[in-house]
Amino acid sequence: MSDSPFIFSRALPFCPGCSHHLVVRNTVKALERLNLPPLTVVLVTDIGCHGIIDPFFCTHTVHGLHGRAPALAAGIAAGLREEKVIVYMGDGGASIGLQHLIECARLNFPITVIVFNNMLYGMTGGQPSSLTPCGFRTPLRPEGATEANYDICRLLYSAGAPYVSRVNGAGDYSEALVEAFTQHGFSLVEVIETCPSYGLKYNPGQNTESIAQKAGLEFGVWRNPERKVMRLELTYNRASLFSELKMSGKVEREIQTQEPKVREKVASHRAGFGVSRPLGTFSFLIAGSAGEGVQQAGEALARTGVSAGLYATKKGTYPVTVGTGYSVAELILSNKPILYTGIDIPDVAVIVSQDGLTYAENVVSRMSEGVLVIDDSLTHQTSCANVLRQPFRKIAGPKNAVLLALMFYLRLTSVLPVEAFVEEVKSMGRNWNLLLEQMGRLSSNHNYK
Repeated sequence: MSDSPFIFSRALPFCPGCSHHLVVRNTVKALERLNLPPLTVVLVTDIGCHGIIDPFFCTHTVHGLHGRAPALAAGIAAGLREEKVIVYMGDGGASIGLQHLIECARLNFPITVIVFNNMLYGMTGGQPSSLTPCGFRTPLRPEGATEANYDICRLLYSAGAPYVSRVNGAGDYSEALVEAFTQHGFSLVEVIETCPSYGLKYNPGQNTESIAQKAGLEFGVWRNPERKVMRLELTYNRASLFSELKMSGKVEREIQTQEPKVREKVASHRAGFGVSRPLGTFSFLIAGSAGEGVQQAGEALARTGVSAGLYATKKGTYPVTVGTGYSVAELILSNKPILYTGIDIPDVAVIVSQDGLTYAENVVSRMSEGVLVIDDSLTHQTSCANVLRQPFRKIAGPKNAVLLALMFYLRLTSVLPVEAFVEEVKSMGRNWNLLLEQMGRLSSNHNYK
């Protein structure tokens, strides 16, 4: 297996005698039979002994929180077309993330879930899980579990999973994995395993077959009728974006004219606004109060970047209360693929409320260059190269202050086509004519080239 294109090393990181070795080896064998290029495979794992395999795979890998691997995989698979998304999770993770599994099966996301069921939490001391069968002994239940266990295959079959199987985790079961991997929609394979550190120690003389038989877990395959697979309808190519927004001929001509220049414009404006860091990306931090349209405004700006031929990312940050406190959107625009979405120091910070300033003041205080667009009711000391203060809240009110601030910045700098931003705001149902009127009331004592 060391010569496999799917894995780096023959030596795997699991305990001697652990059945996890066999799951990995059978997975690799199945992928080799399917002749899939390694980078068309995405492996999603979470917390547990199985999760330490991530660095050994030559595929794409994503490592998430305990029990959340199916949710992550669903989001990944929904946006892809040809790639194969595989989930590794233990019976502990399946217990914690049971609702995620049920929803993935019910909605038929195109993923294959492999459940490493060794009947206990192996990484944290051998505690029983929701899949631990009655009578199975663990360190915390040396007398044996007394509660009835979930039958994960039966549950997900009842939820509508098109393909569910349970296999004996001994020997070669790669054909079962091949069958699961070739399903068009959701599939799950439960592998009955043993843990040499806890399972075998507390249940001497038992093997995978006897454990399954004693628990009433039948090996086999269960199928529901095939149905529509859950995928996103992706419309973010340039042509469909114009069609979706019903852009006027004038706006489309304007963007077609500007598009070849936009990539250079983003870079040149960085230097023009006192930004001396390496060119190639342009970042925004937009901060305001919850319920005042910060996230929508950030979305509109990101879509404007996409329509202008740039790559764009957006992240939203807000407290768990959602409707109160701060709301922050972080955006990156780039003329090349964005491989890291974090922002240390933004090129442009737009602050329109005290909540937003309270959240972002530490970042803003470190802005020795760039542009700060801030409501004139807010007080903050900064060494930014350019500070634009305007009464956005007084003129536009809380709901439109952030849009007015972004419009002011774009109109002043032409970093992005203003007409494209107009269309995005119109699609939000906002009164653009009112914003234009409010724009006329702002000071024009700024001259940036």
